[in-house]
Amino acid sequence: MELLNKLFFGSDQYWAGGVSHSIFILALVITLGLTLGKLKVRNVSIGLTWVLLIGVVFGYFSLSLNEQLLHFLREFGLVLFVYSIGLSVGPSFFSSFKKGGLALNILVLITICLSLLTVVAIHFTTNTPFTALAGILSGAVTNTPGLGAAQQTYFSMTGVDAPDIAMGYAVAYPMGVIGTILAFILLRYLLRIKPTDEEQQAERGLGQLEQLTVRSVTLEVTNPRIDGQTVKELRHIAERRFVVSRIIMDGDEKHNKLVNGATTLHMHDKLLIVAAPMDIDAITALVGTPVEVDWAPYEKEYISRRVLVTKPEVNGKTLSQLNLGDNFDATVTRVNRSGVDLVAHPSLILQLGDRLTVVGSELAIGKVSKMLGNSLKRLNHPNLIPIFLGIALGCVVANIPLLIPGIPEPVRLGLAGGPFIVAILMGYFGPRYHLVTYNTISANMMLREIGITMFLACVGLGAGQSVNSSLFNTQGLSWFAYGIIITMVPIILGGIIGRKFFHLNYYTLMGVLSGGNTNPPALAFSNTLTDSDSPAVGYATVYPFAMFLRIISIQIMVLLFLS
Repeated sequence: MELLNKLFFGSDQYWAGGVSHSIFILALVITLGLTLGKLKVRNVSIGLTWVLLIGVVFGYFSLSLNEQLLHFLREFGLVLFVYSIGLSVGPSFFSSFKKGGLALNILVLITICLSLLTVVAIHFTTNTPFTALAGILSGAVTNTPGLGAAQQTYFSMTGVDAPDIAMGYAVAYPMGVIGTILAFILLRYLLRIKPTDEEQQAERGLGQLEQLTVRSVTLEVTNPRIDGQTVKELRHIAERRFVVSRIIMDGDEKHNKLVNGATTLHMHDKLLIVAAPMDIDAITALVGTPVEVDWAPYEKEYISRRVLVTKPEVNGKTLSQLNLGDNFDATVTRVNRSGVDLVAHPSLILQLGDRLTVVGSELAIGKVSKMLGNSLKRLNHPNLIPIFLGIALGCVVANIPLLIPGIPEPVRLGLAGGPFIVAILMGYFGPRYHLVTYNTISANMMLREIGITMFLACVGLGAGQSVNSSLFNTQGLSWFAYGIIITMVPIILGGIIGRKFFHLNYYTLMGVLSGGNTNPPALAFSNTLTDSDSPAVGYATVYPFAMFLRIISIQIMVLLFLS
């Protein structure tokens, strides 16, 4: 009993604030929080927020850590969390602004601006402290890095913590999950959505996703203009990015062949073409007529396999540099990166972790696999140098003074913004300079979860002392109402704008709005409503930019209203 008493309360000089006491309390808070996070009501859970709430309970009963140790663990957990997110979104951050992604990210920018304006309106009409509103905003949009950014920015300005930020987050987070889903349901009726029509359009990849997804179509050559042309010449004429995966020559219906740039096309050849949905109509008009062909019987001649890029020397090379068609008589038809299929055009730069769909003989695919690596064991080896080097550089960037008009003192990105920006840059530019920044999804997720649970536990432990003054009164109910408003109003207005002005498919719209709120439960709900990948593609396209904006914007808001 004496041992447990010392572990819980640190009852003498050795145990008080000591290592064993601190690790015990932190581990217990995280364990209980994660266990309760598995509870679901109608498949909805507040997840990691339970770690924060358990930390609040422990803090309320004075089961906390040494103040300096608490601050260090909180900031270090935040750095691990935002850096791992930055590495994962970095490869697709800048490319998400190209073509169809630009419109989707503009909609996210509008939605985030609406949420910020809503917060400002509540602040001036109700005189609610902006510290509380910063936390409510982070919880209402389920953005934990935003909570960390607000906490860290306020601490760097004042040298003290603001418990209201954590309390506001804890109050608003549950409705950040539920309110988003309710807003989607409401939008369905406001926009008079016809699910069948939306499903058909989503399956075809129509709308803004036409340039962000991949579809296949079988065409019969009926245009005399391309009779005798090579595939390379066809690409030049079409001025579109596409891949001819296989061909059945006219008069040789029993066999199919692989295709490369030198393959000559003839009338009535049948081509299996992989392209972005927006390009399929133009390619069809040029080539000929869509036909139905069952390619399954031809698998005996050529098979299709997913091959994983795991060799560091392939990282940063283009498909044309690998020249798989001439070297191995194999064709790459598409590249899956972070769950999204890309057209395998010759100038596509490969990255570690890419999954290539390769068509060829068993022998050819074996040679391609050997060249690319295709070894999960190789990827399982963690690349720690980019992580710690990036964190060190992130600390430098975090403390660079920046001059913003209207703010008398130079501002700094802090430990939420600096490492995040460095991670994005390393994730994006690393492969171009053959710097291996890839870690497996499980390794990245482990780093992320350790960071966020440490951060939330420490935030809760630090805020527990003020729980009475923040929650158990009419003020707590007011904060709850503000959270509902900040969650639902921007989503509903953003949904109407996205539908009326950007003409987004309903399922794409749900994915984009989920990504704008960095809200995985909302994405999971969206995916249950459709068999298409539209919500997931929309979410993945806007998530990097949305995360960046949420972290930076809340820092600027804290600096503007609390400086």
